[in-house]
Amino acid sequence: MGEARRRGFGFPPGFPFGGPGGPGFPPPEFGGRPGPRRGGRGARQNVRPAILALLLERPMHGYEMIQELDSRTGGIWRPSPGSVYPTLQLLEDEGLIEVTAEGGRKSYRLTEDGRPEAETAAQNPPWAQIGADTMSQVQDFRDAAVGIMGALKQVGFNGTPEQRQKALEVLNETRRKLYAILAESE
Repeated sequence: MGEARRRGFGFPPGFPFGGPGGPGFPPPEFGGRPGPRRGGRGARQNVRPAILALLLERPMHGYEMIQELDSRTGGIWRPSPGSVYPTLQLLEDEGLIEVTAEGGRKSYRLTEDGRPEAETAAQNPPWAQIGADTMSQVQDFRDAAVGIMGALKQVGFNGTPEQRQKALEVLNETRRKLYAILAESE
């Protein structure tokens, strides 16, 4: 389900992992940040090793890196341009990568100074921490969400006002129960 469709259905960006890691970040257990934070260097820390590990393989442009991370994590982690491009600028400022223009697009590649950090990042890249069990669970979440949306659509279009009200109550109760599950672990 695409990001725009998730927003259209009322799901937060990054669903089902739009919570503790934040939109565009994997959850903490997959190398994501531990809680909501805004701005500063914290938003770029988790993208940095992924970018460096990718650039160890070959030069890429920013959007290509975003697509590659999305692909390697089965859609679980698709960093936003707002986290990738500032990180690329930071890495360039630090002299770890350099930029070349290719057909109107910027392409990034490692410098010799960037190679040691990239090699370290490539030993345990963020996408390698996402196992088959996690991929299966994410698919299960997505399948359940699509099923719920289908049922909600049917109630919305074919239900009586009383049935729609009852469905709304079920949704609100479900939301509360889901948050209660998270509260149990704290």
